[in-house]
Amino acid sequence: MSFCVRPLRAFLGATSALLPLAVHAQEASQLPQVDVEAGTPADAVASAPVTGRTLSEADIRRLQLSTSDTAALLRWIPGVSANSGGGFSSMPVIRGLNEQRLRITVDGSPIDFACPNDMNSPLSYTDPQSIHAIRVVPGVAPVSMGGDNIGGIIAVESAAPRFATGGGTLLTGTMSAFYRSNGDGFGGAAQLTVAGERLSATYTGSYTQSDRYKGGGDLGLVRSTEFAKTDQALALAYRSDIGLFRLKGGYHFSPYEGFANQAMDMVSNTSWFLNFGYEGEFDWGSAKFTADYRDTDHEMNFLKDKMPANMPMNTEVHTFSTALRLEFPVSRHETLRLGGEYHHQWLNDYWPPVAGSMMMGPNTYLNVNAAHRNRLGAFAEWERHWSDRLSSVVGVRLDHVTMNTGNVQPYSTSMMNMDDAMAAMAFNAVSHARKNDNWSASALLSYAPASGVAIELGYAHKARSPNIYERYTWGRGAMSSRMIGWYGDGNGYFGNLDLRPERADTVSAAIEFQGAAQGWSLRIAPYYTHVNDYIDAVFVKKLTGSMMTASPWVQLQFANQRAEFFGVDVSGHATLRKGADRDVTTLTASLAYVHGQNLSDGGPLYHQMPLDIKVGLEHRQGALEAGVDLEWVAAKNRVDATRNEPRTTAYALVNLRVAYTLGSVRLSVEGENLFDKAYGLPLGGVSLGDYKATGTLRPVPGRGRSVNVGVGVSF
Repeated sequence: MSFCVRPLRAFLGATSALLPLAVHAQEASQLPQVDVEAGTPADAVASAPVTGRTLSEADIRRLQLSTSDTAALLRWIPGVSANSGGGFSSMPVIRGLNEQRLRITVDGSPIDFACPNDMNSPLSYTDPQSIHAIRVVPGVAPVSMGGDNIGGIIAVESAAPRFATGGGTLLTGTMSAFYRSNGDGFGGAAQLTVAGERLSATYTGSYTQSDRYKGGGDLGLVRSTEFAKTDQALALAYRSDIGLFRLKGGYHFSPYEGFANQAMDMVSNTSWFLNFGYEGEFDWGSAKFTADYRDTDHEMNFLKDKMPANMPMNTEVHTFSTALRLEFPVSRHETLRLGGEYHHQWLNDYWPPVAGSMMMGPNTYLNVNAAHRNRLGAFAEWERHWSDRLSSVVGVRLDHVTMNTGNVQPYSTSMMNMDDAMAAMAFNAVSHARKNDNWSASALLSYAPASGVAIELGYAHKARSPNIYERYTWGRGAMSSRMIGWYGDGNGYFGNLDLRPERADTVSAAIEFQGAAQGWSLRIAPYYTHVNDYIDAVFVKKLTGSMMTASPWVQLQFANQRAEFFGVDVSGHATLRKGADRDVTTLTASLAYVHGQNLSDGGPLYHQMPLDIKVGLEHRQGALEAGVDLEWVAAKNRVDATRNEPRTTAYALVNLRVAYTLGSVRLSVEGENLFDKAYGLPLGGVSLGDYKATGTLRPVPGRGRSVNVGVGVSF
């Protein structure tokens, strides 16, 4: 493992000195008694006027029956979509900006992807059955929530630790299971907490599996869509007089996951992690310290739909992060936040030779040779409540990013691999070390001019350095370049050592109206983002197949360009009927529109979601819950010609669900895509698994009708 030693020592030295100082500088304030739960969501900014949306535990429970993909849940938040990956590995998009441009954390810890196709995306290490809440904050997010992103924040949270009261022992937990008819998907989860007044232990485990699904109507089987995975974790928490200490470790394993829109599939992904956290409140303010480590081993090859080919591709990743955040209440109306963080990523990507192959051997192909990407960041943020109606948050941060990697090698230097051999020589002849100093700033203003009316205005300048694959992949051969890319388009990509950091300026606004007792609400949120040095791709050449035959693919190189995004998110609800207790009938609606434009070549940007409108009707009466959801998506006619992006037609989907709670047992049934509508996924890319079998190139089809059933019990 290669560490950036000097910055790491300096930062660890600072944090190790500051934390005891924070604890012992004066007598710690007595923590308030907590009956059941303790702790606050990581990365939350108290009282900040942030344009963010949250999926609660109740929301997730309602949506999880149809999917094991956490990113797919976020589609129900206006302005959020998902680029298709595997069955549990979609890549979230916020207002047109994809996953590589977002900061994604799980229990406050960032997770780096460890695959040239982004098959193990950060949210793939979570399971909807075990998530407590998900918060999404678009581009104008406070700088205290993290750097090295231009698109926004996604923070996934497990339930806060629970403690017993009255001197006894708390024993509580949940169990759940589900079945989905389309693909014969099934799985289950369990959570068990044993706790005293000061010490708490929680085990969380889940398993999910599915065969290939069928598309709607007459679209038939969608190949390379099977998957299986398990996640296990144990979380310990200790509540002392000086604060809350947490330690959590976990294990993730997926034996296989098909990818309909990639040339490869995932045949193994093993990852384990260890997180430590401390939170304390004192007379002078509060302190929060986190440290985490994750080790991942990732393997790609071909599952049955893409066999009999054989091409092993392996990736090893180690990441380490630590962060310190201090909060000082300067006055009754002002709060100052100071903090710093260090993040280290080490990545090794190599492709073993294939016995008997003239092309894939005799050497190991070194795609990325022991690369590292280190980031050292610091921020200052000031929050002020000017009155009961007006508040603001202003902050600045600096992130210093250093990157380097070793020399590379092709399978061989024969004529068959000459493009790669020449590219490796050119790559090895120059220095690979790069560094960037990225400034970011954010300013948010919240104003309530009258009862039931709230206005939010925001501006942010954010920066992101290239990731390891954007900068350091080098293969120019047709086969090697097609192994790079997370776009699902079948094209080939290679990196660019001269890439500059992306720099984005975003302005956003939101106005929300609420009726008496929140009987109705309407929220309108327009935005505009301009990105200098946006990392897109430029055309290099057309690729040919075996025996120099024509192919539908092109080769592209990552390059800096200019881009802009603008759009609006609209959402609202109305209570149609309100009875005794929790009996209620509610109508919900949302609209999301985004327009992404490449200002350098004048064309549309890749994978921009067309107009998406959702309407839902939910009824709750006693133990019965029932709902119907309608989603209409416009035709996708604005496509990226550089990548030969496919067009998709407009479609409408209807989902029907019913749930009944009997004591501590909840039973649920759902009809997904009730009318078995045939449609192509607008952000699905091309169906390469089907193309190999049929020779027909089509967009990845959406799931056809599925009857999903679930049961859950709590104790």
